[in-house]
Amino acid sequence: MVNNQKVFILGMTKSGFAAAKLLAKDNTVFITDQKDQKEEDLQELHRLGVAFQKSERQEDLLDSTYNLLIKSSTIPEKNPVIEKARKLNIPVINEVELAYHYLPNGVNLIGITGSRGKTTTTTLIALMLKEDGRRTFIGGTQGIPFSDFVHEVKPNDMVVLEVSDHQLCDAYEFQTNVSVLTNIFKVHLDFQGSFDHYKEITKKIFVHHNRYQTAIINLDNEEAVTLTNDIQSEKEYFSKEKNATCYIKEGAIYYQTEKIIDLKDILLKGEHNYENIMAAICAVKVYGVDTRNIVRVLKTFKGVEHCLEYVTSIDNVFFYNDSKSTNTEATITALKSFATPVLLILGGLDEGKSFDSLAPYMRHVKYVACYGETKFKIQSFCADQHIPCEVFENLKDATMTCFIKAMAYDIILLSPACASWDQYDSFETRGKEFKEIVRELGSE
Repeated sequence: MVNNQKVFILGMTKSGFAAAKLLAKDNTVFITDQKDQKEEDLQELHRLGVAFQKSERQEDLLDSTYNLLIKSSTIPEKNPVIEKARKLNIPVINEVELAYHYLPNGVNLIGITGSRGKTTTTTLIALMLKEDGRRTFIGGTQGIPFSDFVHEVKPNDMVVLEVSDHQLCDAYEFQTNVSVLTNIFKVHLDFQGSFDHYKEITKKIFVHHNRYQTAIINLDNEEAVTLTNDIQSEKEYFSKEKNATCYIKEGAIYYQTEKIIDLKDILLKGEHNYENIMAAICAVKVYGVDTRNIVRVLKTFKGVEHCLEYVTSIDNVFFYNDSKSTNTEATITALKSFATPVLLILGGLDEGKSFDSLAPYMRHVKYVACYGETKFKIQSFCADQHIPCEVFENLKDATMTCFIKAMAYDIILLSPACASWDQYDSFETRGKEFKEIVRELGSE
């Protein structure tokens, strides 16, 4: 726990706000952001004795009197405030590392990281544990900060956390009992600087493991297998094709020698989701979860909001919200899920990446609507692929035009392949707006 410290919080995201509330009782807390904040949030901070200041030169607000700096996970290391903190020898951590130090002894902590599938895997694990009667907390998914609930956690409880590479950057003592690595692909290189550094940071989820902790690894992902060759954990593997702890055989998922469920009985479809399901099964079987409870979840779970989420159909046109696809790798996964004509909505923050990797997977895409900072780059890519494409200023115009152009049984897919921050504060906000636009179309 942190006591009697002067704490500087950089970024009033959900996690920054939660960290401020967690620290307020026993510390002097200051929080800053470059944007205006909701009045009700500011009033709550004021009641707790937390000072807030909006500033575009936040580095001027930091001085040597501070004992600790907590930063939003999206803030890069080269931020002037972080650089100043390093020079002043002020420790820099993130909200996950902070909350970890408030956990009581005897808690069972499961951490899930990787390039894709984190949110779905995290949610499945938590649902399976809850179905088995375990008192379970879930964090990291859908904007639920660890600090929001850590004070409620008791010994023997289950805590299931989605942990991104951004959060692992500033985690030092954070230790899980079970760590899941879903896969490793070339993502977040703009933030991490290189693929090697991204892998090195991702591997930190195993750094405090020994033979008493369990690592669950995707045997079909060569990068994940190679990265974890030398970790000290007890290893369990999952695979669609190979001999592993959890695997697919004859149209069913098996754990060791036990048949868990036929694929046809799983509500959540897609090969990528079968990987997420196998990872989740491995994690909960560490704690002896009854197979019947696993099956009940798999027969009813429809998927995670913003992750290939089915929204509705209007005049036999089907809408899917995949706003969480903030990179081309995730959009490729979405495109592989459909074998019918797709009208694809792409665009968002320009992080300097190419869209060329989408090319082999665009065969069912009949039209692209693009918007945001990357719109002209996407337009050029589509011209090279001879795919009709139009540029729009916003998501609403893109979506409405897709609907006008769609035929019966077409798919309208929001899978942007870009971060949301050019026009939205999060992919969740972007996805919710898309669903609201679709609702408006349905009511006309």
